[in-house]
Amino acid sequence: MTPRILVGGIGNIFMGDDAFGVEAVYRLAGRPVSEDVRLIDFGIRGLDLAHALMDGYEHAILIDAVPGGQAPGTLYVIEPELDEAASVSAPPHVHEMDPVQVLRYVAMMGGKPPQLTVVGCEPDRMVSEDMSSGMSPSVLAAVDPAVELVETLVGRLLHRDLPASSA
Repeated sequence: MTPRILVGGIGNIFMGDDAFGVEAVYRLAGRPVSEDVRLIDFGIRGLDLAHALMDGYEHAILIDAVPGGQAPGTLYVIEPELDEAASVSAPPHVHEMDPVQVLRYVAMMGGKPPQLTVVGCEPDRMVSEDMSSGMSPSVLAAVDPAVELVETLVGRLLHRDLPASSA
């Protein structure tokens, strides 16, 4: 049976707060997860994400650092819509991640991506000056709340089609 929900972490662990999505998926992997959910650390592998989005999932939740102009560590839930008119002429780079480009590539290949939700975190710093200091304290503190948010979203998605209980 194919899992119904894909949860993917996006980011580069060597670029400060960009590691947010990868760290969140890592922590989710240490918790109980329904067999209807597949967790994947996509890192910066856009082509892998594109192919996964064509694997028949009903919904995908992507976790990523997302600049939105708020205080560092602010969490966002975004339900993006793909611009059907936009196109791409080449696949995503193997070691680069641009989620919008990935979605356009899926459409170019004739695929229909699943319903998509992005759980994002406002970064403080995207590139560590010494490449070893890791995520900023505010973004690191947002990882566990993001994990709980993803678990809540997954729970809602898995139970939305259950019949109402009779009294």
